[in-house]
Amino acid sequence: MYKVAVLGDRDSIYGFAAIGLDTFPVEDAKEAAKILKKLADGDYAVIYITEALQAVLESEIDNYLSVETPAIIPIPGLSGNTGKGIRNVKKSVERAVGSDIIFNND
Repeated sequence: MYKVAVLGDRDSIYGFAAIGLDTFPVEDAKEAAKILKKLADGDYAVIYITEALQAVLESEIDNYLSVETPAIIPIPGLSGNTGKGIRNVKKSVERAVGSDIIFNND
């Protein structure tokens, strides 16, 4: 059975343990890259990662874009929302349907 993990700074992710997700607080990028690889190579089908950490680990995350699992999904952390998550969803939708269906009225 596949599992779900949450990776990021402790303050941003500790609440996810309350709903039964496996949390992996990290202090620095080197430690985060090592844990990401361990999770991706393990039984984790979904890995939520804070947007700030995703920005630091972008090259490592790119290694998993063409594989079925894990799905690596950015989430806002305490440092706020960078918009990276919604941009990734938009890009995935464009690839899937061949068109931009998310309209931005800003």
